[in-house]
Amino acid sequence: MSTATLTHTAALARFGHAFSDTTRAGILLALREADAHPADLADALGVSRQAMSNHLACLRGCGLVESVRDGRRSRYRLTDAHLAAALDELLRVVLLVEPDCCGGEGCTC
Repeated sequence: MSTATLTHTAALARFGHAFSDTTRAGILLALREADAHPADLADALGVSRQAMSNHLACLRGCGLVESVRDGRRSRYRLTDAHLAAALDELLRVVLLVEPDCCGGEGCTC
């Protein structure tokens, strides 16, 4: 496997990890629209501020979001404008999902 392929594989694995949780997916989708403060994201997604902090730390570790000082607070944004376009393209994908797959009792994934 070439180095470029390994790098691409690792990047896609980070996306997979980010999207494996609905809250993290919601954060990325919200940030594709505009930068946001953690408290506002927590309120919008219906999670505690502690949970939001943990999810944002995970997304920072994956290199997908970054924190920017905003006075005494911090706001979050996507690390690269290409991420917003990539998310838009992913939203255009239509998937045919087996009813018992991906979280169902009979999931074999």
